[in-house]
Amino acid sequence: MSLFPNTFGIAAGALDAMLAPAPLRIESGIERLPSGVVRVAVRTDLPNCKGRMLDWWFKEFDTNQHLLMWHPVDHVEHRGWDAHWRKGQSYVGATIRAVESLGDIPPVAAVIRFHDPREAFSPGAYDAACDRGDASLAVIARIGFGDDVELDAAGDPLQGVMVHVVRDTPFGAVLRSCFLLGPAHGHVVPDAVALGLLQHCSSEFGYLSRCLPSLYWADPANRADVPAMW
Repeated sequence: MSLFPNTFGIAAGALDAMLAPAPLRIESGIERLPSGVVRVAVRTDLPNCKGRMLDWWFKEFDTNQHLLMWHPVDHVEHRGWDAHWRKGQSYVGATIRAVESLGDIPPVAAVIRFHDPREAFSPGAYDAACDRGDASLAVIARIGFGDDVELDAAGDPLQGVMVHVVRDTPFGAVLRSCFLLGPAHGHVVPDAVALGLLQHCSSEFGYLSRCLPSLYWADPANRADVPAMW
């Protein structure tokens, strides 16, 4: 199964470079591809966080309060997970609906359907990166924005793709994010929207990194590696 709609003109292996520690040509910025798709790249440092903490977060957050912890300004409303989400167990295959702003862009509805992380990369690339320690987690999804998000037969939004790759470091973790936004309803995505998404992504994970370790260790299941503060 491919993560990318046929209209994107993108092969799965095109994102394999996100799995390597070497610098990318664009770590944070936007570019418009020949297909008309806009690529948004974001690099965010996550002090004291690890990939396992982000994985735990996606399995746990389910309230407006959680969204406000994640971004107290841009996040507006949690509209719920579908029945495929299993709290504390899995988000792959599940769809979430929410309302959020993108920087200065007014609040807009969002639909996000999560996929197996291996679908974003060439066969074997993700597992090999994890084995090498070059990646500790990938979170990928099909995404759409607006009140009339177009879905395919499987329930995937057709507008865009989201890929997050976490690499653990001695200081915490580095998060690389990539969004691919295709034309919606015959209109290309304006640069202002792409830049708003860049700002939003960097900010939301910056906010989350400040509170995520404590939230993670507050779960009794994660008490084994709580660091001593004294």
